[in-house]
Amino acid sequence: MASANKTLRTCRKGHQFYKSSDCPTCPICEQERKPESGFLATLVNPARRALENQGITTIEELSNYSEKEILTFHGMGPASLPKLRTALETSGLSFREK
Repeated sequence: MASANKTLRTCRKGHQFYKSSDCPTCPICEQERKPESGFLATLVNPARRALENQGITTIEELSNYSEKEILTFHGMGPASLPKLRTALETSGLSFREK
C-alpha cells in the first residue's frame, strides 16, 4: 500500500516498487547485490554505493583514504564512519592521516 506522494516504478529487471523521491535506484536490486560478508555488508546501501563508485571494494583500498575524504563521497555520512573504523581496526589497518 503506497501513500499518495509515492509513485509506482518498475526497474530494468521488472521489479516494481514505490518511491517518493527522484532516486532511480531499485531497492530490490540493491538488496540482491548487497554483499553477504565483508566490510561493505555492514553499510547501508547509499554508503556502500558511495565507496563502490570510488572503486573502493577492499579494506586495503579503504585504508588509502582519510576520514575527511570518505565523507566527501556522495551518499556517505558520519554514521558510517564507526563501522568503517571497526572494519579497518579488525584488519590491523586505519584511515590514512590527513
